[in-house]
Amino acid sequence: MSTPDNHEEQIVIAHGGGGEKTRQLIAERFLPKLSNPLLTPLGDSAVIDIPGRRIAFTTDAHVVQPLEFPGGDIGRLSVCGTVNDLAVSGANPKALSLAMVMEEGLPISLLDRIIESIATAAREAGVVIATGDTKVIERQRGDGMTITTAGVGEMRDGLGLDTKRITAGDVVLITGRIAEHGLAVMSAREGLGFQTDLRSDVAPMNGLIAAVLDSGADIKFMRDPTRGGLACVLADLAEDTGFSIEAQEPAIPLSGAARHAAELLGLDPLSVANEGKVVMVTTEADAPRVIDVCKRHPLGRHAAIIARVTSSTPPLVELVTQSGGRRLVQRPYGEELPRIC
Repeated sequence: MSTPDNHEEQIVIAHGGGGEKTRQLIAERFLPKLSNPLLTPLGDSAVIDIPGRRIAFTTDAHVVQPLEFPGGDIGRLSVCGTVNDLAVSGANPKALSLAMVMEEGLPISLLDRIIESIATAAREAGVVIATGDTKVIERQRGDGMTITTAGVGEMRDGLGLDTKRITAGDVVLITGRIAEHGLAVMSAREGLGFQTDLRSDVAPMNGLIAAVLDSGADIKFMRDPTRGGLACVLADLAEDTGFSIEAQEPAIPLSGAARHAAELLGLDPLSVANEGKVVMVTTEADAPRVIDVCKRHPLGRHAAIIARVTSSTPPLVELVTQSGGRRLVQRPYGEELPRIC
């Protein structure tokens, strides 16, 4: 009689990384029992039709360590992450809920800083904290604090966000430099052994997204490249559309500090999380207009066209490297950088 593999009987860190292991967990454990027309698309937000309007609804849990990091903290992250999930779904974010689980012994001064950060981020995004909850758990049981936020927003009229509309010849762009959030969080963790001036990019992107949509450009897809990074978004695009993606490494915005930090850690910047960037797909004709709008916005100064959709089969993501070679880009298997969001 064979002995069960205990490793496969338990949740592992890789299940939380947003990559292949996460997709497998959702498909095999959650969807068979919970599937419904709102959940099954697995979008950044659920779109709900109610009499006279359409709303978007999303939720997110935040377990980042440390609680404060260069450029942000768990409070700012919780607001921006939820606002961005609504915005990339085509909604105007309106209100958030805030549930905080605090560990006994958490310094009140730290709590005050995080609450102030939440208030500041909410003002930046133009949303209100409409409801909330607090819990306290025993010392050494909760890593100081975890936060769960949910958000609602009103869907914009006349949007065509649908991967089924993407076709060969469309272009993929990103609104700025990649990998800064994940690498900034890692730089703040004890024992990393190097110093860096990297700061998280965590920011509410609804203002920039609204400017792009107001320009009249034909935006077919938007996603914020959080867990799994840009690699995960591009792999999802290829899988969902049936088209290949040809990305140009020299065109992908990456700061020298981020490149250096990734090299020291042995990480691929394409797979590192971002919290203040948006990946968009638009037509080749509209791409210059989108880039121009982004570059006029403080959060889009480094926007760039990074890839094209092609009819090559089978559908793959290929990266044309700095040296002119090619390599496949795949969805990360698990979590190279745990507890970063």
